[in-house]
Amino acid sequence: MSHPTSVMVHTPAHSGLSGALTYESDIVLDPGTLVRVPLGSRELLGVVWGDAPPVDPAAQAPLQLRAIASVLEGLAPLSAHWRQLVQFAARYYQRSAGEVALASLPSQLRDLSAEQWARRLMRKPKPPLANDAPLQAIPKPTDEQAHVLAEIGAQKGPFLLFGNTGSGKTEVYLRAAQALLERDPHAQILVMVPEINLTPQLEERFRARFAPQWGPECLVAMHSSLTPAQRLKNWLAAHSGEARIVLGTRMAVFASMPHLQLIVVDEEHDPSYKQQEGARYSARDLAIYRGQLEGAKVILGSATPSLESWHHSRPATTSEPAGRYMRLAMPSRVGQGALPLVRRVDMNRQPYKTVFSNHLLDAMRERLTRGEQILVLLNRRGYAPVLHCNDCGWKSECPHCSAFRVFHKLDRTLRCHHCGFTQPVPRACPTCGNLDISPLGRGTEQLEEHLADLLADVCRPDGEPIRIARIDADSTRLKGELERQLAEVHAGAVDVLVGTQMIAKGHDFRRVTLVAALNTDGALFSSDFRAPERLFSLLMQAAGRAGRDANMQLVSPCEMWVQSHHPLHPLFEALKQHDYPAFAEQQLKEREQATLPPFSFQALVRAEARNQEAAQDFLNAARDAGAALADELLVDLYPAVPMTIQRVANIERAQMLIECTSRKALQHFLAHWQADLHAMRSAHRQVIRWAVDVDPLAI
Repeated sequence: MSHPTSVMVHTPAHSGLSGALTYESDIVLDPGTLVRVPLGSRELLGVVWGDAPPVDPAAQAPLQLRAIASVLEGLAPLSAHWRQLVQFAARYYQRSAGEVALASLPSQLRDLSAEQWARRLMRKPKPPLANDAPLQAIPKPTDEQAHVLAEIGAQKGPFLLFGNTGSGKTEVYLRAAQALLERDPHAQILVMVPEINLTPQLEERFRARFAPQWGPECLVAMHSSLTPAQRLKNWLAAHSGEARIVLGTRMAVFASMPHLQLIVVDEEHDPSYKQQEGARYSARDLAIYRGQLEGAKVILGSATPSLESWHHSRPATTSEPAGRYMRLAMPSRVGQGALPLVRRVDMNRQPYKTVFSNHLLDAMRERLTRGEQILVLLNRRGYAPVLHCNDCGWKSECPHCSAFRVFHKLDRTLRCHHCGFTQPVPRACPTCGNLDISPLGRGTEQLEEHLADLLADVCRPDGEPIRIARIDADSTRLKGELERQLAEVHAGAVDVLVGTQMIAKGHDFRRVTLVAALNTDGALFSSDFRAPERLFSLLMQAAGRAGRDANMQLVSPCEMWVQSHHPLHPLFEALKQHDYPAFAEQQLKEREQATLPPFSFQALVRAEARNQEAAQDFLNAARDAGAALADELLVDLYPAVPMTIQRVANIERAQMLIECTSRKALQHFLAHWQADLHAMRSAHRQVIRWAVDVDPLAI
């Protein structure tokens, strides 16, 4: 007897298929079972979603169902909670459930045939290495940490852990996980970080704490730098319950963990938690939903929380109820270490083209001669953002994008950071032949070179010349290079560290006593309403790298120097006081007056075509098609406009903003509007692709 079964597969984007197809099976399969199914001439991985919907008796000839090709034996079905998470993410972010489900599984699991999978199961797993590491001495918690841990143990959450940089948030995560594992040895913990470069440091701390007692296999990592084989191995360890702790980037929010009881989202404010391609989900928001779904506690940690999370954790007042999150504060640094003194430099009073003010250079020299480390932040990689000709005005524009190619001096190339188009630097201006073409602006490469000249006469206490290192996406391109460079910084082999935002987040640099931030003004007057929030967060996080070792004997207090043409801007006033609550209150007041998130809800529809007119025509036609329903639901549809970077790789891009003060109404509109968008494709064949981005972070 055959059993019609609904199987979730990843159907082609905008094919009109829902992602759930019906197959027949000789046996009853449990929901969540992984199978291989035929689709056209291919054989794909699928997830059994349940029984197929009943056939309409009034229908004409019944469909001829194809049989499931094979079942992946030896794998427990994916849990009902996991399937609910996928279903919610697909519905909320306007994608097919098949796409979300299959994209969250390891690629090797998708690519292996049933025969290859069977051969893999026959391999004998290597016995775990003997664990001879001594038990780590666990530091005594501070009073603030003890209070926070007591609240986490007693309350349901979700929790927003608002802890200053250096206040010991990681120790709270470790102790919360330890208490859970001691209470239930089968419990699982998910720890999320925003970027891959933060995983080695955090993984080392978790292994040092838990591996001696629970074995080296108790923790696995999940991020895009793993090989397909490594990712499959770690996914299987989490799925089977063998791995007690999963540490990963945003993709880890979909990890199959049958005994999940605690979710930690470190640096929860970071925009890297938002996926920018495919299903554009927010891993932070899905972590909250998953915690509610599985009855797991959720801790969002940050020294500079997102304004959404800050608003959701507001205390009750006479005019409005308390937020949905419970706010826990840790304002003090561990060991009574002081936050750095913030010094502002008015660049209007400096000579033209000054890179480092004289006062800042003097402070740097003093620190270096005492053997202290310095961190210099410039959030722009390459040698210079533009190469230009003084005679005719030629600039190094990318022929394929609405952007300039960046000058990289080390390999003498002009490189587009959007499409990757690279060419050698021309010997003369391509337009007029002028031999004098020069860089305009500066990046981390140029800053590293400039500092080497400025500090050439400075020596370390042992008489050796100082060493300058650079950490950005270019210098850490090779596998293992980031870990090597960070190890050198921690070992004290580097005196001045120059870098982009990669060095400002989460790292525990114990000997840094001075941080300098350059070119900070761009975000102050940006058209993006989130730009001030991102800038304040970046500067606060960067400042937090200084003064983390309370045992250092310092001649003068740790400092952060901010060079700006607008030093009296309210953002820098709040930064000087390390007063995130004041900054957040001012920003939320502005957003409430302008009805911007979190006081409204947004979505973007983006379209790509060979020309801008076709992209905008599609979006404006979609606007007309949804106008009646939008009016009924009080949803605002704005006209289509070009994106900030209008052309990338010869593809024109446009976008349309959708806004509503009700999340439910916006979701209702988007769900019903999808049919109109799909139906319009035939009339707008010049449109290459389109996508809906719910809760966008960049407009």
